[in-house]
Amino acid sequence: MTSTAVSEHSWLLPGTLTAPTARARRTLRDWFVDSLCFLAALGWALVAWEDSLSAEPALALNAGPSWLNEVDFLASLVLCGALWVRRRWPVGLALASLPLALFSVSGDVALLIILFTVSVHRPFPVAASMFGVHLLAIPIYLRLRPEPVRSLWLVVGWILLCLGAMLAWGMFVRARRQLVVSLRERAHRAEAEQQLRVTRARQLERTRIAREMHDVLAHRISLLSLHAGALEFRPDASSEEVARAAGVIRGSAHAALRDLREVIGVLRAETGVAEGAEPERPQPTLVDVPTLISESRAAGVRVSLVDQVAERVELPPTVGRSVYRIVQEGLTNARKHAPGVVVDVRLTGRRGDGLTVEIRNPWPVGVAGQGVGSPAAGSGADIPGAGTGLVGVAERVGLAGGRLEHGRDAAGHFRLAAWLPWPA
Repeated sequence: MTSTAVSEHSWLLPGTLTAPTARARRTLRDWFVDSLCFLAALGWALVAWEDSLSAEPALALNAGPSWLNEVDFLASLVLCGALWVRRRWPVGLALASLPLALFSVSGDVALLIILFTVSVHRPFPVAASMFGVHLLAIPIYLRLRPEPVRSLWLVVGWILLCLGAMLAWGMFVRARRQLVVSLRERAHRAEAEQQLRVTRARQLERTRIAREMHDVLAHRISLLSLHAGALEFRPDASSEEVARAAGVIRGSAHAALRDLREVIGVLRAETGVAEGAEPERPQPTLVDVPTLISESRAAGVRVSLVDQVAERVELPPTVGRSVYRIVQEGLTNARKHAPGVVVDVRLTGRRGDGLTVEIRNPWPVGVAGQGVGSPAAGSGADIPGAGTGLVGVAERVGLAGGRLEHGRDAAGHFRLAAWLPWPA
């Protein structure tokens, strides 16, 4: 049951379902049912009183003293008025009406309605105890109101049948209301869980996009910084060299803008590609690593590549993309924190054994062992960074089911090594 359905048809539901509180307001249905119960109880009381005034009453009103009928009628009128508060105090009203059950004929309908209300609004043990207490009043009632025509067992059987029917009906109504409440709570819980899953999926997608932006832009902008630094420290360069460096900077800037546009496009993409839209460029994989090495060499970084990957054609695209991003992050960190050193890149592996990526470079002179990412002391031209590159690499490797190691080795070199699974 949704909230929209409740708001549209709340007047058709009991107040305990629309606002399940101890002081729930009556709905239009509640007012109709309460009015119907009051009129039925009052009508029976008037019929019983009129029957008692006749010469030959059809009910058992001719037994007992004459004043008992008057007391019975007045007490039944009070009980009819008390039916308007039966939803709030059903047990208290059932106990208060117990003396009337000892002799009343006019209040029989009101008593049955009160007991029915107890079975609807209270647990079964409470309702059964109230019905049991009223059953104990049957012997006293039959003594004060003996039946002159019908047999004793017929009267007792009829009373038991009426009380049992009220108890069973009330239990059925209560069980149905509890079912509706449980289904509504389950629907609300499922809706909240679905909203939580959507929020978590959005958060994971934003984290993935942020990691891609870091990997792509950090590489491109570090290349721009190196080329711009070369122009800054070579004021005597010839016009051809300046033009060549400016062309490289322009090309790198365009590549950075293109990569940024593609990553940001993921945020604006719809579920399907719009007609006439430019198709998304394929993501880099293992075959694009040599191009990545060439770009770093063109920027003045000394890089050596050893590629010993067998059966590369059957490498899963996700593994190849992870290898590319790991090498990209390793070269970016080397340009940032160890400028001028030789970077060794080694790729090994085969199907079934996994794929290993290892990036190693000498520890830069003048840098204390403060951990990964510490810039050279006293360098005023350090390339700034967010310091989260290796964190993103670790997340990427962890999601792929691999292992990552980084830090200073026994030879004094910085080593970044990752193993990625390659299923057979």
